[in-house]
Amino acid sequence: MPVPPLRVAVLISGRGSNLQALISAQRSGELAIDIVVVASNRAAAEGLRHAEAAGIATITLDPGCMPDRARYDAELFARIAAFSPDLIVLAGFMRVLDAAVLAPWAGRIINVHPSLLPKYPGLHTHRRALEAGDPIHGASVHFVGAELDAGPLLARTEIALEPGDSAETLAARLLPREHALLCRCVQWIAQGRVQLRGSTVHFDGTALSEPLRV
Repeated sequence: MPVPPLRVAVLISGRGSNLQALISAQRSGELAIDIVVVASNRAAAEGLRHAEAAGIATITLDPGCMPDRARYDAELFARIAAFSPDLIVLAGFMRVLDAAVLAPWAGRIINVHPSLLPKYPGLHTHRRALEAGDPIHGASVHFVGAELDAGPLLARTEIALEPGDSAETLAARLLPREHALLCRCVQWIAQGRVQLRGSTVHFDGTALSEPLRV
């Protein structure tokens, strides 16, 4: 009997390039997923236009409409839950989520971040890597915890810094690798190869001692 595609919800705040990578991989048949909804905290987020063009349902909820973060997160996730996703992907969603709203989704919510976590959580990761003189930079996918860009790491991709790199050139070189990393991680989850047990990520039934490399 055919296995139904993984139902995925994607949260964004900006241009949605990682979302577009997932949409393209779904359309090509590379990913056996069904992106059921795209949600954003910003009505002007460009990524919402990608979703609309692909015929995907969208949710926009302005944080200013709620009295505090906890109630905002609860309302947003209640609307997302109505689409019955199997997996939630944070793809440039620029908010730290309340622990209470994350708890029911433990092991079913991931984030992609443009640094080799735990280095450089938060913003301006490319500039910070350059300022630190790092020889290697990259992107990470992790299961989401209640702290900023925290939670068990699943996989990462790495690139070497080059002479003359700026934050802009570094970001441009990393972005295609970041897209590939996210798509691969979602593929593994859709195939049932990845599970989070407690705080440990398992791949093909084996506990990971370090993130997988893509």
